[in-house]
Amino acid sequence: MLITETAVRDAYRIQPEPIPDQRGRFYEALRHESLRAATGHAFEVRQVNFTVSHRNVLRGIHGTTLPPGQGKIVTCVRGAALTMVVDIRVGSPTFGHHDVVRQDPHSATAVYLPDGMGLAYVALADDTCMNYLCTQEYVHGTIIDVDALDPALGLPWNLSEPPIRSARDAAAPSLAEAVGLLPTYEDCLRAYHADPSVND
Repeated sequence: MLITETAVRDAYRIQPEPIPDQRGRFYEALRHESLRAATGHAFEVRQVNFTVSHRNVLRGIHGTTLPPGQGKIVTCVRGAALTMVVDIRVGSPTFGHHDVVRQDPHSATAVYLPDGMGLAYVALADDTCMNYLCTQEYVHGTIIDVDALDPALGLPWNLSEPPIRSARDAAAPSLAEAVGLLPTYEDCLRAYHADPSVND
């Protein structure tokens, strides 16, 4: 697999190398040691989530407070999504920056987001299903919301009509308004290297 850093520091694309045959194809979606070597972070799965969305559903921007944090590997297993990785770590060299990843089952491209990152995506097809591998179990009250349509972020959604959003997402604060709720870059770095098995 090819693991490359996005325009957001510490967030990575994971692009598998499929092996086709007469039955279809096979690929490795995640290899622990390869990910750790590329990112410097250990990744232990403690919860698995799925979302299923209609076309034009916009979810996010969502992050998690530290503690407890919640790193993620996100893959599209059905349909297609335009995914935004957003750096919401106060003090980060790429704070407020984003990268765009188109995800679908054919490319099987995954996105790795360590603690402190924001994630948002819009479903490009009906019945779009996204799979999340999470490093922590969900803890009520720890989700951070930032407006995915914040003009200051300028995320290139290329929407042709108003998106379908939850009431919570539609009422989310701008990045500037959310600053007091966001994790700091220093706290995130400490979280990344808290596990003694992580390579420095």
